[in-house]
Amino acid sequence: MGNVGKYAFIAGLVLAVVAAFIGTSWSWLPWVLAILGLIVGFMNVGAGETKMFLLAAIGLLLSANAVASLPYVGGYLTDILNNVVVFIAAALLIVSLKALFETAKD
Repeated sequence: MGNVGKYAFIAGLVLAVVAAFIGTSWSWLPWVLAILGLIVGFMNVGAGETKMFLLAAIGLLLSANAVASLPYVGGYLTDILNNVVVFIAAALLIVSLKALFETAKD
């Protein structure tokens, strides 16, 4: 059961990249990415990794739209990062809630 979070993380990233290059508008894609993100948030981010994950995820969310201005690759990178943002945002929600409850417990 310990590898589920690891495989969910890998699957989410691979799906985010592949879907960006295929270029289809699958209505189920955000739901699958969000569910994988929830699994990652619950199972893959431990207490020792919380601060680094939160900082990295916030940085990703803030900078995701900046790559749209890059010539030739901006469109693909934007699509990839939009998918990754959906994936990571769900994990970020769980990790931040866990951190808030841990902080309030003290």
